[in-house]
Amino acid sequence: MRPVADRLAELLGHFLAGPPPVRLRAWDGSESGPEDAPVIVLRSPDALRRLLWQPGELGLAEAYIAGDLDIEGDLADGLGRAWQSVREHGTSTPSPTGWARAAALAVGLGVAGIPPHAPDAPRARLGGRLHSSTRDRAAISHHYDLSNEFYALLLDPSMAYSCGYWSRPDDPDYTPADAQYDKLELICRKVGLRAGSRLLDVGCGWGSLAVHAARAHKAQVTAVTLSRAQRDFVTDRVAREGLSDLVEVQLRHWRHIDGGGYDAVSAVEMGEHVGDVEYPEFTSLLHGVLRPGGRLLIQQMSRGLNAPGGGAFIETYIAPDMHMRPVGRTVDLIEDAGFEVRSVEALREHYAWTIDAWRRTLEERWVDFEALVGQATARVWRLYLAGSSLAFTERRMGVDQILAVRPSREGRSDMPATPVSWYESQARA
Repeated sequence: MRPVADRLAELLGHFLAGPPPVRLRAWDGSESGPEDAPVIVLRSPDALRRLLWQPGELGLAEAYIAGDLDIEGDLADGLGRAWQSVREHGTSTPSPTGWARAAALAVGLGVAGIPPHAPDAPRARLGGRLHSSTRDRAAISHHYDLSNEFYALLLDPSMAYSCGYWSRPDDPDYTPADAQYDKLELICRKVGLRAGSRLLDVGCGWGSLAVHAARAHKAQVTAVTLSRAQRDFVTDRVAREGLSDLVEVQLRHWRHIDGGGYDAVSAVEMGEHVGDVEYPEFTSLLHGVLRPGGRLLIQQMSRGLNAPGGGAFIETYIAPDMHMRPVGRTVDLIEDAGFEVRSVEALREHYAWTIDAWRRTLEERWVDFEALVGQATARVWRLYLAGSSLAFTERRMGVDQILAVRPSREGRSDMPATPVSWYESQARA
């Protein structure tokens, strides 16, 4: 009988217009494909059976999560090279005769049968109206309540789970923790915090910005989250650091934020969870809680004009109900709410560096992650971080800091007409 890898390569050839983008290693030990291509390891017919029952991205992802399929070497590099080859040469649709031959090959490879068991990793299971308070709470809980211990293992000591600001990326002594410190300080400088300033931090995460603003700038911070695990963590954290008189932590949906007169509002990678239809209500609320002359800093992921954003894997296993749009459309929505946008700073490369730092931590401490969340969930995150790194590197996704101000009634912004850039201020220090 012909080696399994040869039959797999023939099956793949019915759907590709060009040469094989990968080298295949099958469960019988046979190999087929270009010597210099990424090596895809198929450990059992279940890898193909998952694609039969769930064609496309999610079937491939679940084959990887379950361990039926693997990629040798660096996952992001392997995925990137394979996708580049497919993009260059395209795919093809088999003729009726081709479909018959492909089906015969699949049956001979043992693909026919009942669906394999779902991977042992938690899927998002949401109900109710899209972006209702209850559904948003469930979506946030799925991603952020995985466990505080998991994120403490993955992140730097500040627990900043967002794009860092790599002011010295070529310095070998510069660390991910330095990049996160520089990001937090950049935000505080952009919104003009000083002792006594009132900051509303919407979607505060594990409190990195709230703690930094209070500790380094003596700001009075209201930190808001929809995650109970985060609320409890931040409450304990500010108490341990002696900042309870400066930081108030609230568990509530953004729709239920009350009060006003804030000097500054921040939303760091929280706006992606708001929803497209709901975003005008969100920006209108932020405008309403700021005093005239108050500043808004939104750090938010964007997608390229022709990039889909999200996808079945992300929606199912990582962050359901997220919405991303090109950055220009977000700027339009912020201006529609009555803000004057003063600057937009693209940090796309910075996110690739940040994610790659998280990936290194995941690999270096793989045994600890497996012990904490199990192999399947650890593989979910390995795939998620590899795919995210590629998306930013290949410009399918971006992330931007948008600084805006609520103008005074006279139209003044109370901001410098030609502000000194943060890079220049660092160079002068």
